[in-house]
Amino acid sequence: MAKYDLTSTKVGFIGGGNMASAIGAGLIHKGILNADNVWVSARTDRSLGFWNGLGAHGTLRNGEVIDNCNIIFLAMKPHMLDDALQGIRATMSKENSNTLFVSVLVGVSLDTLACKLKSIVKYPRIIRCMPNTSMMVGEGITVYCSMSTMDQDEDMVETMFSYIGITEKVPESLMNSIGGLSGSGPAYAYLVIEALADGAVKMGVPRPMATKFAAQVLVGAGKMVLETGRHPGQLKDEVCSPGGTTIEGVHAMERGQVRASMMNAVEAAVKKSNELASIIK
Repeated sequence: MAKYDLTSTKVGFIGGGNMASAIGAGLIHKGILNADNVWVSARTDRSLGFWNGLGAHGTLRNGEVIDNCNIIFLAMKPHMLDDALQGIRATMSKENSNTLFVSVLVGVSLDTLACKLKSIVKYPRIIRCMPNTSMMVGEGITVYCSMSTMDQDEDMVETMFSYIGITEKVPESLMNSIGGLSGSGPAYAYLVIEALADGAVKMGVPRPMATKFAAQVLVGAGKMVLETGRHPGQLKDEVCSPGGTTIEGVHAMERGQVRASMMNAVEAAVKKSNELASIIK
């Protein structure tokens, strides 16, 4: 993977919500992007307050982002793609043939994106990504697939995301399935942290301490899996002493079907992505 100096790269976001904010803020805070080279369009001025605070350029005109940037993140809600493209056509000053489009739209395939983007660019270069919001703190996951004949497009996007987490190219057929884990997974983790903290509070631990320790439990456990390479089941067994406290807790979780609930959550998210894919054509 080639490394790029991205500080002079002009990057735009069509849509300035949570995912765009995670990507943009993560890269700006790490000094990878220069805030003065970032343009963001949104539907209302209120949505641009966060970006103005970062020093980026905010606008209500989608076409202004196209006019000023060479890498464009499509970060609106999937069902708003057509309206966003209409806004681009109405406000862009000229076709920018040097534009790379990076889509973070759940369930929208490369073929669908190519068909729709041809209304503003004759030969669109597209990379479809599935990131997650943990990029804001440099611990994200991004998987991607590509419809671009230029190798440097993939290298540049992979470099960009590698600064704020781990990234990997995957077949497009896996995008929705992985999204049900990595894209939606932070919400599941937050729910687990909150539940663990609630349990500690029930047993008398002050709330701030309980929340901090519960979050660190997940951070530490995750690092153990990643850095030791051992199976999670093996690591779990090493904590569970015979007749001890932890195996009692694990038994309680099994009675509550926590394992099945987590599997069901991933499955439900994937099914929703597939449903969106069938609607947005």
